[in-house]
Amino acid sequence: MQKYLIKSIQVVNEGSIQTADMLIVNGRIEKIQAQIGTVTGGYTEINGEGKYLLPGAIDDQVHFREPGLMHKATIATEAKAAVAGGVTSFMEMPNTIPNALTQELLEDKYSIAANTSLGNYSFYMGTGNDNAEEVLKTNDKRSEVCGIKIFMGSSTGNMLVDNPNTLDKIFRESEVLIATHCEDEKIIRQNLEKRKATGIPLTAADHPIIRDEEACYESSLYAIQIAKKYNTRLHILHISTEKELQLFTNLFPLKDKRITAEVCVHHLHFSSDDYVVLGNKIKCNPAIKAPHNRKALWEALLDDRLDVIATDHAPHTLGEKNEPYEKAHAGLPLVQHPVLLMLHYHQQGKISLEKIVQKMSHAVADCFQIKERGYIREGYHADLVIADLKQQTKVSKENILYKCGWSPLEGFEFRAAITHTFINGHLVYGNGVWDESVRGQRLVFER
Repeated sequence: MQKYLIKSIQVVNEGSIQTADMLIVNGRIEKIQAQIGTVTGGYTEINGEGKYLLPGAIDDQVHFREPGLMHKATIATEAKAAVAGGVTSFMEMPNTIPNALTQELLEDKYSIAANTSLGNYSFYMGTGNDNAEEVLKTNDKRSEVCGIKIFMGSSTGNMLVDNPNTLDKIFRESEVLIATHCEDEKIIRQNLEKRKATGIPLTAADHPIIRDEEACYESSLYAIQIAKKYNTRLHILHISTEKELQLFTNLFPLKDKRITAEVCVHHLHFSSDDYVVLGNKIKCNPAIKAPHNRKALWEALLDDRLDVIATDHAPHTLGEKNEPYEKAHAGLPLVQHPVLLMLHYHQQGKISLEKIVQKMSHAVADCFQIKERGYIREGYHADLVIADLKQQTKVSKENILYKCGWSPLEGFEFRAAITHTFINGHLVYGNGVWDESVRGQRLVFER
């Protein structure tokens, strides 16, 4: 494997920014120091002057649609988009077709990724109302599987789990992290019927009224109550409301938390005001809501009540998005631009580079106990991203890599660029040039 020497780059890691050189050998970070002198053997030198070196982002929630929904996306296409955007590892959801409800079906997805994914990967075990025993076999694979996914609200794939006995058993007996989608289905149905009763045709602007703050709060509260009852390791995905934030704490460090929370880039970027222009393109579950929620999410992210940033990348074709509101599919394609989006907010003075790295890399690795990733440390896998905050990147159909071919960020111009992405020491993407000769690796968890 090629050796790389990165010179005079600003290393953003563990709460500080230091100018340093780095040597990458055999897929690992071999040396980090102020200056590295002569290196024996062949190596490629990269001038990092004026640029920033970040640990690769780890996205703990994506939908890559394979198997079964490959007209929308494949693991290969979406992993490539992720790599271009500085996301070096991902954790993918079970609502594919067939749903990943058995250990055999789960392993089928790992096999696909081993053959096609440029990024590192893990896949959640799926839960239904009647597969608790199969789900709990994941206990024996705790070092090999990122977690168990429970849809406590229905979304794409119709994997709603609403059997109290099933929920109780899995929360009681799981020895691995449980990740939940929390929306109360009864409240959503009631809200939908109320809106329909007005006789006014529904539009995307009705989405946050139908899937409202109360639906999110009641479901998150229920999940937390069960988790506290059994001391379950619970991770609640895509928090979208101000009200839910009272359920989380920043009184002790992440490593000591049994209940953690994720926020997604679209809930930090968009608000209900954007439905006027984007309509169903930003229809997603849970819904993008009124601006006061976005403001509260930012505050909670910065004060550590919210632990990690993810995308919930969920591609659909434009045809599926352009249906009338009730038929339009819910989800946004986002995995190519989350790092750039956070760098944009850094340049706006909203968040520091150190905090971006903490929430997109360090905290995800800590939350899921990922082995030797998420930090820039000697001996760790060289999952690394070089960012240039003086270049520009405009999102357009010509440079979107998603199979669905569109983005809700089209036309947005970032004042930054991802210039290089290393995965396991292999330079997959460098200044627009791809080397797709090496596949990513299965994530390993220290549990």
